[in-house]
Amino acid sequence: MTTEEQPPTAPPPTSTSDHVQAPAPTSAPAPAQVQVQDSQSPRPVALITGVGRSIGIGAGIARQLAASGWDIAFTYWTPYDRRMEWGAEDGAAASIAEELAGAGARTAAIEADLTDPDTPARIFDEAEQRLGPVTALVLSHAESVDSGLLDTTVEAFDRHFAVNTRASWLLIREYGLRFRGGSGSAPGDDSGPAPSTAPGTATGRIVALTSDHTVGNLPYGASKGALDRITLAAAHELAHLGVTANVINPGPVDTGWMNDELRTSLTRGTPLGRLGTPQDTAHLVDFLCSPQGHWVNGQLLKSNGGAAS
Repeated sequence: MTTEEQPPTAPPPTSTSDHVQAPAPTSAPAPAQVQVQDSQSPRPVALITGVGRSIGIGAGIARQLAASGWDIAFTYWTPYDRRMEWGAEDGAAASIAEELAGAGARTAAIEADLTDPDTPARIFDEAEQRLGPVTALVLSHAESVDSGLLDTTVEAFDRHFAVNTRASWLLIREYGLRFRGGSGSAPGDDSGPAPSTAPGTATGRIVALTSDHTVGNLPYGASKGALDRITLAAAHELAHLGVTANVINPGPVDTGWMNDELRTSLTRGTPLGRLGTPQDTAHLVDFLCSPQGHWVNGQLLKSNGGAAS
């Protein structure tokens, strides 16, 4: 029950998209060695979770990475949007996929219920079958339903941890089990192939979006805090594979869910005098996934215009 990361205070490959329901589990295809990106080689694949709304952060990240030379597999979960105040956006997945294809990306849109622990493996199966091995994993999904310390139910608590924490761990684990990349997999890297164990080599990317908003939003903030720890552990445990892992806290991002009062209050609390946009987060993700971002690893980065926590 998940869609694109919401701000914490919110209550066969072709040039066109493959809009599919994740299939039953299958044995993982043998991951292919990723070669140097050049004009003749295929684009690397980024898997982005939580791309369910065209104005969301996940969609913004997908657009930026597509423009930077990545093919895009993305997940969405319409039932989550239907039960939220903003409602489901009809045809969003197909529309986003078409837009990404216009930027030259092959795409695979995968509807995925992340409360099911079998779903992460199915997502990777589908992404690999449609597009090839995944080089970058971007975790932009979230379960976010406001409740505090005293009124959070056990059901809500467990659902937040199932989606925001357990599913993220399983996605990162699946990525680590399958990743076989070599140096130079990201667009623009002309360094040539090298063993993934060579000192300083880092070609795989994990980026997770988080939040530190826990007061009045207990299960969301707590489950995101656990996500932080898992992702930062991956920076060390997957380093031998040539993988970096970082966390981004985008702060308050206006994706259409704020009322005027909240928008004004949050803007006043930001030194740069505006709220964040999906593009702000997308630019940082794009950098971290680029060859130039390979030395940034194991970090929790705030991209919030200086807004106080």
